[in-house]
Amino acid sequence: MNKTLVAIITLVLTISHLTSCSTVKVVPEGEYRLKKNSVIIPVSSKVKESELMSYIRQKPNNDIVLGWNPFLNIYNWSDGTGSGWDRFVTRLGQAPVIFDSALVKKSNDNIESYLESLGYYDSKVKDSITLKNKIASVIYTVHPGKRYPISDIKYDIPDEFINSFVSSDSSSSIIHKGDYLSEKKLEEESERITTKLRDIGYYNFSKNYFFFVADTLIHKDSATLLIRILNYTRNEKPEDSKKHSKYSINRVKIYSSYDPTDPNSYLSEESDTTLINGVEIINQGGTIINPSVLYKMNQIRPGDLYSEKRVNTTYDRLLALRLFSGVNLQFDELSVNKGDRIDSATVDATIRLTPSKMQGYKINIEASSNSNGLLGISPAISYYHKNIFKGGEWLNLGFMGNFQFKINDPVKSTELGVSAGISTPNFLLLPDRIFKYSVPRTDINLSYNYQNRPEFTRNLISLNYGYNWNNGRMYYRINPIQLSIVKLNNMSETFYESLTDPFLRNSYMNHFDMGAGATLYYTTDSSPYPKNSYFYIRWINDISGNLLSLFNSKMPIDSTGAKTIWNTPYSQYFRTDLTLSRTWRIDEKNAFAARFNGGVGVSYGNSKSLPFEKLFYAGGANSLRGWQARSVGPGSAPVDTTFSIPNQTGDLKLELNAEFRFLMFWKLEGALFADLGNIWTIKSEQGREEGRFRFNDFYKSIAFNWGFGARLNLDFVILRLDLGMVAYDPVKRSWIKPFNWFQNDTYSLQFGVGYPF
Repeated sequence: MNKTLVAIITLVLTISHLTSCSTVKVVPEGEYRLKKNSVIIPVSSKVKESELMSYIRQKPNNDIVLGWNPFLNIYNWSDGTGSGWDRFVTRLGQAPVIFDSALVKKSNDNIESYLESLGYYDSKVKDSITLKNKIASVIYTVHPGKRYPISDIKYDIPDEFINSFVSSDSSSSIIHKGDYLSEKKLEEESERITTKLRDIGYYNFSKNYFFFVADTLIHKDSATLLIRILNYTRNEKPEDSKKHSKYSINRVKIYSSYDPTDPNSYLSEESDTTLINGVEIINQGGTIINPSVLYKMNQIRPGDLYSEKRVNTTYDRLLALRLFSGVNLQFDELSVNKGDRIDSATVDATIRLTPSKMQGYKINIEASSNSNGLLGISPAISYYHKNIFKGGEWLNLGFMGNFQFKINDPVKSTELGVSAGISTPNFLLLPDRIFKYSVPRTDINLSYNYQNRPEFTRNLISLNYGYNWNNGRMYYRINPIQLSIVKLNNMSETFYESLTDPFLRNSYMNHFDMGAGATLYYTTDSSPYPKNSYFYIRWINDISGNLLSLFNSKMPIDSTGAKTIWNTPYSQYFRTDLTLSRTWRIDEKNAFAARFNGGVGVSYGNSKSLPFEKLFYAGGANSLRGWQARSVGPGSAPVDTTFSIPNQTGDLKLELNAEFRFLMFWKLEGALFADLGNIWTIKSEQGREEGRFRFNDFYKSIAFNWGFGARLNLDFVILRLDLGMVAYDPVKRSWIKPFNWFQNDTYSLQFGVGYPF
């Protein structure tokens, strides 16, 4: 029988067996598995069915692929013995959700309460439960209640200043005549006003001083609204009234070495106190950080009115130094009440800082092996100190390597790199007064890279000078100076003569690179390994040579017609690289992640091609995992045999990655993934068109791989092993059939640290 037919039949039988396995085998007699919840709103309404689903108390098992959850089937393979096999499948699988009728009634109440908060009064929810073959389905039929538009809004605010403030701020109110009455909006309005009042000195003001009275009887089918801001809270009585007062800051103390395990440690008499403009900075057991740095990070000053915004800013700025594992701000009220009059309304501010570990090292390693026996290892180690000069300066020293070789083969590629960087918490050469809420940093980095390949030896020295800061979840990096010098030695004459493409040949020349760069990064969750769904976007841009081109008339010209500096042509190009990624957290055990990466580089002016180090490549542990790094593309071009070790590069890159992540057992996670994409050239000589990007047929040269992997999640680090299988080979322009899997050029094994994206 044909091997392909056998493979297809085997695959179909395996899937059929898996899908036919019962999903209710482990459900006890008399119980039911909750399969589906449905919400139906039979009348016209602005409320969407999907909006109400989150208020249903009991959720069924998630559907993963077209209504099918294979992990539910796997769980039902268990035999209840508690043996090794039983433990394995129950941990790998997903237990069925057992239907609980009591939660249906609570779900009805939840939906009705939510609708009332939106302004739908007297809403009705009816449920319909279907029980059959140990399967339960629930339909919630929702009839939203009546809504009342607000016909009039009045205020009752005894405090004259607060009354004046609310009146002057009415244009910012989120409640207006004609809007529907909504408890949710009333709550949001009370929080909005509370935030503004706390920011102008009202330290102990809260939304509990708000009272809302709505009357639906005065005018038919509408409501009049009375907003009261009183001098007593909802939990107090009128006789407990007291005047609202603005608070000023009395004393400010900063303890730089607070130990939370010994709450009284900061009270030690053996301390050194520095006074800067009324702010007391106390160091216990020696100076950890220069007091002037803490003073600059702190926005709370003696004599100023209390401001919630400044309090939050101080907290964020101190954390941004990365020197403290804990930042605690405490305010002690010193008000003295005398009847209705308050002689003084002040607070003492105490800031307790718990130092973190100031220095350490990081180790990272990636490794890969493909079906042709080519091995690749990329180790990296770095040392960091977060306070090298006691001013919040970060020092980073790094060493990296990249080694590619074959066993019992003298041909190999070696790359070594060293780097040193210093980062200071200010804007050197520029004023940082405009950064009131974030901590700007100045970065200076110097690096050296050495690459020894059979075809050439390359030396690269780089210097970067720039600034970075953030505004909430948006991060900015601007490098006004990016300088690099590349020298190639020991160039093989055979290799150089084989580069018939003039654009590729120009990539392998000495060059002087002077330009600027900028990176924009936005994320919805900045933690190293987010626990919830999140999204990020990264946009990197580099431009080089434009400033130097202003002096072209003063520069010597080499034999190729290029302008030179120190007998070396300077590079002129623009390069941009965009990454979009989103991870959907399905539940505690399962997640789906996807990423798009696209980039393009264009040379012009003094350059005929991009410098070698600015070219794009594909393949590797964080790219197309069916191929090793630099072994795929450009387009449908075969691997260039002039390179002893693959070194495929291009001017343009498009890539899409997706993977489903699931917890198997203990700390071991599994993954099913697929990657597609490639690199292309923008320019090429006649006769070498297979690598050039063309809009009308570029899709024919998109490489595609699938695979599976295992990840050991140790919380502080994730060790990853992925097996990528080539599904579509752009060189052969054909799909790889199952009986050809695990043959030459069809798979690659990738080892890495952290998730690939």
